[in-house]
Amino acid sequence: MVEKAKVLVVEDDVHLLKGIQDILELDGYAVLTADNGVQGLTVLNEQPAPPDLIVSDIMMPRMDGIQFLKEVRREMRWFSIPFIFLTAKGEKSDVHRGMRLGVDDYVIKPYDPADLLVKIESRLERHRSLTELHTTGMASLKREILTILNHEFRTPLTFVVAYADMLNNPGDQKLTEAEVMSYIQGISTGADRLRNLIENFILLVELETGEAGQTYDWRKGPIGNLPALIKAARERVKELDERAHPVTVEIVEPLPFFIGDIEYVTSAIAQLLSNAAKFSDPGSPITIGAFTKADEVVVWVRDQGRGIPAAEFENIWKSFYQIDRASNEDQGAGAGLAIVKGIAELHGGRAEVESEEDKGSTFRLYFPSAEPSGV
Repeated sequence: MVEKAKVLVVEDDVHLLKGIQDILELDGYAVLTADNGVQGLTVLNEQPAPPDLIVSDIMMPRMDGIQFLKEVRREMRWFSIPFIFLTAKGEKSDVHRGMRLGVDDYVIKPYDPADLLVKIESRLERHRSLTELHTTGMASLKREILTILNHEFRTPLTFVVAYADMLNNPGDQKLTEAEVMSYIQGISTGADRLRNLIENFILLVELETGEAGQTYDWRKGPIGNLPALIKAARERVKELDERAHPVTVEIVEPLPFFIGDIEYVTSAIAQLLSNAAKFSDPGSPITIGAFTKADEVVVWVRDQGRGIPAAEFENIWKSFYQIDRASNEDQGAGAGLAIVKGIAELHGGRAEVESEEDKGSTFRLYFPSAEPSGV
């Protein structure tokens, strides 16, 4: 019979342990056994690969099931192993403790063998599904990152290396001052692009791991001077000089203050401005503004660029996503709008888009006002 999976059974009652082992082996499982938590940890450490599932009694000598579960969950290589408790009817408080520690299920003694088998199989199937989903997601993420590394990082790095090489090895021909300045400018441009890519990666990771939430909690404060904040965001986007994209600011005063992190809000607005410049033709105007709507402060950026198909409205907020990246060959890692969405939600707000193909887009950030309506 083909083995289904490997199960570790931890039970101090020898007869019960043997009975569970026989039931599982008859159903095709490979079974490891231990008679307490200490021995269970020893068995786990001796295995070249972790078991697929653990079944453990709660009341055991030396180390009970609760402590055994704690030790298992502390070890990263065992953290995701499905864990089922065997418990007597009077041990509900222990079950609740186990649930809080991350136990997956429990079986009440005296148990029905069929019930035990069903619960084991269902937990294994759930674990297999989650693992498959995680593996698929990780494979997709790896492909996206490799694409970004291959293009987005390599291109500016090539600029930096090539211009630096020309400065260091000019050959027999002496470089003119204009040539030297041109090469230095090329190095600076490439370095700026690399810095922006790395900063965006770091910020995106902070948002997706929750680390940004901790930073927000200790840095947040009242934000009331939006014109100054918008000015700071404009200065971060080098594509926004008057020759490339004339920018108009339309702020409807008065604006109430809202609670937020100045650095994060500035970054979100800069991302929207950079996005508008990137997807607009040279010389195309960009407008940025702010107004109050009910109990929210709204910051918006409008461009006259290529626009976004309605079918892509949800996708554009995903990490590393770009519409038809291969055909359009746009610069950027596809992290900008994911960052914008993450920052808006971090502030208890939201981000929205209104767009029409070939007619441009308007992105809006909504922040909850800290002042009552009418103030």
